[in-house]
Amino acid sequence: MSKRRANGEGSIRKKPSGSWEGRYTVGIDPVTGRAIQRSVSAKTQNECRDKLRRAIADNRGVSTSHTGDYTVGEWCRLWFETYSKPNLRPNTVRNYANVLEQHIIPAIGSIKLRLLMPIHIQQMYNDIRHHGRVKRGKKMEDFTLSGGFVRRTHMVLHSCLQQAVKERLIPYNPCDGCRIPKKDKTEMKIIPPEQVGAYLREAEAYGVLPIFYLELTSGLRRGELVGLLWEDLDVQSRILSVDKQVTRIDGVLTVTVPKTENSIRKVAIPQQAVDILVAEHEKHPDSPIMFPSPKTGTYWSPDALGRVHKKLLKSAGIDIGVRFHDLRHTFATMAMQSGVDVKTLSSMLGHYSAGFTLDTYTHVTNRMQQSAADKVGGFMAEVTGTAPAPEPPDPEPTAAESGCKIIQFERVG
Repeated sequence: MSKRRANGEGSIRKKPSGSWEGRYTVGIDPVTGRAIQRSVSAKTQNECRDKLRRAIADNRGVSTSHTGDYTVGEWCRLWFETYSKPNLRPNTVRNYANVLEQHIIPAIGSIKLRLLMPIHIQQMYNDIRHHGRVKRGKKMEDFTLSGGFVRRTHMVLHSCLQQAVKERLIPYNPCDGCRIPKKDKTEMKIIPPEQVGAYLREAEAYGVLPIFYLELTSGLRRGELVGLLWEDLDVQSRILSVDKQVTRIDGVLTVTVPKTENSIRKVAIPQQAVDILVAEHEKHPDSPIMFPSPKTGTYWSPDALGRVHKKLLKSAGIDIGVRFHDLRHTFATMAMQSGVDVKTLSSMLGHYSAGFTLDTYTHVTNRMQQSAADKVGGFMAEVTGTAPAPEPPDPEPTAAESGCKIIQFERVG
């Protein structure tokens, strides 16, 4: 993971071999428009920092072949290599590179940076939305892209041009004058509570009950779930430590740190989940991985877990449009309806704020407000003597009748 440094000071990272590498930019290639970078290496971080500082100092004042009158394409590549790429995760690097090389640079890359206007950018956004999808295969007919993709393109370009403003290459950010699509509001799907039992029964029949039971009682992200080690669980306190995830980078399963600082967290789980996990660990006591893949004995592939999830949905007669990520939404919905407060739920999910959690689960909080209003109305009717005689409640089904174990939720302090 790169170590962030101030503008113009390059970047430092620890290599897989254990040594340290410092990278800095000395200019831009006038032919390709790509940044010209140099690097230094050292055994320790401090030694690398000193070498990098001296190399940058020696390079200052050295003329390059570029006059500073960049085209948009030249500046985008220079910004990406110098300011963006050193501080991004590998998958994010690929996403940024795709946005720049497949969409932004082909559309407006030849325009001089100082002449770029909002109208140029707006026309590009419009074209991306309706014709931007890269053709893959002769039978492909739909070339539209989502509003979300246009928003991501805007985010990348805005950040790129904002750095140009900071360096006084342009007086203002032309992205500020553009209109972008509103954030897509898609209806959230969950497994209905009455079908959770059927889903878990299929998971047990398939031999994967522990991993799916834990998902429905913790709401972990898919990569976080498959990345768990046995040592991450404190059996006595029933606390899971979430501090890593498994992702596929260039076709290879890799363990990385979570995407954000908020994703590193402690999550309490029910005793039933702990009991299931302990029983699962007894089946493979020599493996440090909590859920070793039955095929490889190492980590599950997140994609493979998603494929198993679809099989369970089909076998249980549940809408196969419910994604694995929607199990996280299922957990959150049931937790809120069970009385878990939003701030606690936000910390369990690894969200950056309780406000984001509220915005994500508006449909739940609306129903909770309606329920609260009904309770207030019932109280007022009772004190005013206008309440109807209560009807006898239906008997609660037993756990055996409902066909599943009861999932409990606990608040995290």
